[in-house]
Amino acid sequence: MDASVLTAAAFGDHPGCWPLPTAHTPEQLWHRAVAAAGQGRYSSARADLAVLRRREPAGAFLALSLSTEASLLRQLGGHRSAAGWDGRALALAQTCGDHPLSVQAHADAVVGLAADALGVGRLAASARLLQRAGELTHGSGVPRLAIRLEWVRAELAMAGGRGEEAVTHARRGIEIAEQASPALRRHRVKSDVVLAAALCCAGALEPARAVADAALRDTEAYGLVPLRWALACLLIDIGSASLTSQQVSAIRDDCAGLITRRGGRWSPG
Repeated sequence: MDASVLTAAAFGDHPGCWPLPTAHTPEQLWHRAVAAAGQGRYSSARADLAVLRRREPAGAFLALSLSTEASLLRQLGGHRSAAGWDGRALALAQTCGDHPLSVQAHADAVVGLAADALGVGRLAASARLLQRAGELTHGSGVPRLAIRLEWVRAELAMAGGRGEEAVTHARRGIEIAEQASPALRRHRVKSDVVLAAALCCAGALEPARAVADAALRDTEAYGLVPLRWALACLLIDIGSASLTSQQVSAIRDDCAGLITRRGGRWSPG
C-alpha cells in the first residue's frame, strides 16, 4: 500500500492534529516523521527518524528515513546537504531486493537527488535523474511517487523558463492527488503551491494569486506551516487578492518563527 495511505490510516491525515499517535515499529516511526514534517515539527521528525535508524540498520525503511532527512533539509534550502542523505538512501535502496517498499525507496532517493541537483543549478543532471525516476515509477501504482515526480518536473521547467510546461506538470500533480483524495491531502495542497509558482513563470499572475490565496487558506486549516510560509513568500512578490501586504508579511514571519521554534534549520543552499 502507498505510504501516504498508510499515514492517513495511522494519523487521520490531518497535519493539524497534535500530538500524533505513539509509534513503535519502523513503519510507524517513518509515517509519524513524515506527518510531523508536514507541520514543520522538524525536531520531532528528526527524533523519530533517528530512532528508526537505530532500530533498523538496513532495509527499505532505513532508505526511506534517509530520503526523509534529505527532504527536511531541502525544505529549508539545504540542497547540498540533502544530496548526501539522498545518495546514501539510493545506495541502500539498491540493496533492498524484493522488499515491498524497494521501488518506493529507490524512486524517492532518485527524485530527491533530482531536486537536490536542481536546487544548486545542475539542470542537466536533474533532467537525467528525472528520466530515471520516471522509469522507476512507471507502472508502480504509487500516487505519492508520481506526484513528487511532477513537482520536480514542474520546478525544472520553471528553472528553464518554460512556464507552460511547468503548469502542465503542476496540473498533472493536482489531478493525481485528487484521484487519491483524501489520503494525499498535503500532496494536494503542495501541488497547488507548485501550480501557483508555475503560473507566475507563465506570466499568469491573476490566476496565480487565486490559486495561492486558496492554498494559503488550506495550509491554515491543515496546519501545514512550511507550505504556508512558502505561499506567503510567493504572495509577497505577486500580491494577494484577499490580504494586504502587511498581513501576508505577518503570516510569513509568524511561520518562520514557528518553524525555527520547532527545530527548523535554515540553510543558504
